[in-house]
Amino acid sequence: MSDQERPREAMRAAQFAEKATTRLWHEVPSRENPYVAETLRCHGYDLLELMARRSLTDVVFLLYRGELPTAGQSRLLERLAIALINPGPRSPASRAAIACGVGRTDPAHILPAGLMTLEHAHEAEPAIRFLRRHIRLRADSVAANLLESGPPAPHQPLWPAAPGFGRNHGSADPWLARAADDMAALPESGDCLRWGCAFVRVLETQGIGWLPHGLAAAVLADLGFPPRSAPGLYQWLRAPGILAHGLEYANKAITALPYVDDAHYDIQTDCD
Repeated sequence: MSDQERPREAMRAAQFAEKATTRLWHEVPSRENPYVAETLRCHGYDLLELMARRSLTDVVFLLYRGELPTAGQSRLLERLAIALINPGPRSPASRAAIACGVGRTDPAHILPAGLMTLEHAHEAEPAIRFLRRHIRLRADSVAANLLESGPPAPHQPLWPAAPGFGRNHGSADPWLARAADDMAALPESGDCLRWGCAFVRVLETQGIGWLPHGLAAAVLADLGFPPRSAPGLYQWLRAPGILAHGLEYANKAITALPYVDDAHYDIQTDCD
């Protein structure tokens, strides 16, 4: 048997589950039609009761963590959701959504197109791992050592040595720093967020600060979300603003956007 055939044979011999199962959702079937639900439960909680008594962010927390948040956890997640609700019109994700909207793309495709171009979402997972690996060390010492090893280039947004931190259009982002400090001042804030704020206070002298996915990673880590959930949750946090930008242009003429004439194009050709 060749090396290429062995994994295939092992897969054929594996014992597969008889059916797909889930612990996070329970549907009680209707007596008249077993394919529709009479009652829905999320981790054991009746969905109608959750609708009456809990916020959206509470139920999202429950869905992913398997338990309802405390009042402090609820407040922290809600503040994060508000802080990151919109990446802004300069974001490639928003610009993709705007182009879809003004181009008369089916509205159902606006959000997927925007999320596909959302910058740095995949970096949220390594950002959580970076924070968890360093929170037992002094933030100022870690920052000084990393800066000594070499800060990112002036116009390089990401800093591979410190995932979740870098430059926004060449400088530290002052608004994200304020939002992070505001959340860190809450009694329920955790070690990752507070450590990140101390880390940023040293980095700001070099024009380096929080990146949006880094702030999301810090709060999600403190709330107990696993690293692999961070990229998808970051997309969820950014989705409302991306869709709103696209829908804002969905009923506008194409002339609502600038038209760049030929004189302002820089066309480069590869002569090799």
